[in-house]
Amino acid sequence: MRRPFEVVDHDALMARHQPPPEYFEGDWLAKPEDIERRQLAALKDRAQRAYQVPFFRKRWDAAGFHPDQLQSLADLSAAPAYKVDDLRASVEASPPLGDYQGASLDGVLEEPLRIFMSGATTGAPRPTLYTQWDREAGAILMARALYLQGVRPGDVVVNAWAYSTHNGAFAFDEALHKWLNCTVLTTGTGTVTSSRRQVELAHQYQATAILTTGDYLLHLAEVAKEMGLDPKVDLNLKALPNIGDSAVLEAAFGIPNYQSYGFHEVQWVSVECPERQGLHIYEDAFVVEIVDPETGKPVLEGEPGCICITETYKTGSPQFRYNIQDLSVLYPREQCACGSWLRRMGPFAGRADNMVKLRGVNVWPEAIGEIALDDPRLDHDYFVRATREGKRDEMTVHLTTPADPADWQGIAGAAESRLKERLGVRIGAEVAASGSLDAWTEIHTSPKPKRFRDEREG
Repeated sequence: MRRPFEVVDHDALMARHQPPPEYFEGDWLAKPEDIERRQLAALKDRAQRAYQVPFFRKRWDAAGFHPDQLQSLADLSAAPAYKVDDLRASVEASPPLGDYQGASLDGVLEEPLRIFMSGATTGAPRPTLYTQWDREAGAILMARALYLQGVRPGDVVVNAWAYSTHNGAFAFDEALHKWLNCTVLTTGTGTVTSSRRQVELAHQYQATAILTTGDYLLHLAEVAKEMGLDPKVDLNLKALPNIGDSAVLEAAFGIPNYQSYGFHEVQWVSVECPERQGLHIYEDAFVVEIVDPETGKPVLEGEPGCICITETYKTGSPQFRYNIQDLSVLYPREQCACGSWLRRMGPFAGRADNMVKLRGVNVWPEAIGEIALDDPRLDHDYFVRATREGKRDEMTVHLTTPADPADWQGIAGAAESRLKERLGVRIGAEVAASGSLDAWTEIHTSPKPKRFRDEREG
């Protein structure tokens, strides 16, 4: 048996992926030719290892692609891309892990593993196996972003993300503890530790950051005011590594909020620097393409399209030309005012498919409808609305029933409970009489009923 601390050569790890603060004095300032030389070498190696994974070998053989064809970064587009539906189909065909993993549960005595899950919003969740190298390297990437956003070695940080099957809270903890020597207060969500107690702990221990969604952080600011505290003065926050409305967060706490981008299978991909000229991509770990939503082919620099990610840092489950279907742009390589030559991408600009981000959680209207309708008292009809109420994103599913109006409130409450249990995020439910959604769904006039409307500003 090899224990986790025995399987990673940390000197080699830090040579390949510099941790902060050394990174910002080293590879952050690398020249373009050095960045691309290392990137191509890592890409070739990743392709050869990905080819040993059944999911990729089958797709690549069918498309006539072989890793030996990669002689330049431009050759990457010859490999077929895939989408989340392909991963779901893999899990359905080969449960419980699918055939896209680059590691095996049978070998955990030699290669310690963690299993993390995406949100189960469209049936079976997507599992991803992370080797110990993947965890350590991913934590370094996250530590870089936290450092750039204002967290410093030795800080006290409140981690208010939910510890669950998702990797988010764990990844933050590993980055802070292992690579920034921060003292972490693992409070978890407001359900685990009350909002008032969260504020008390942050104030008592002079935490420099509270890691959670932007919406919940704004709620904590209101709680602090109710307690007689000024969030800008009495809290010691020096960093806002939070997902949310930057302008509102900055106004509430008086410090900058820099945007970033990442997702379940690969963790943190890019982060905005103080110059705010785009999100710098960690090119020692990723190759980012922007592709046309319809054709899947790379678009010209500066044109919007879908983010297509290839990671080069992992030893476990590969992600090689994963069209995540988030929208962004890729800027031409040029030196940022901060001094870095790393490629930059635009911030998240929406979804190319019907996935919706609700308070940092990915949800699909179809999944909401399927869960909400799991009640024989309801018609098979629904409509989902996303709204912005004050400083918080909300989502409501509208349902219909032939039942007595006296029962509507109970039916709605049961639907809300199912949604919270299955999706892990609160979604409201409203029940009305049969046929009352026809104008919204256009079920009698449209070839395909409409099921979702985003009414949030912007």
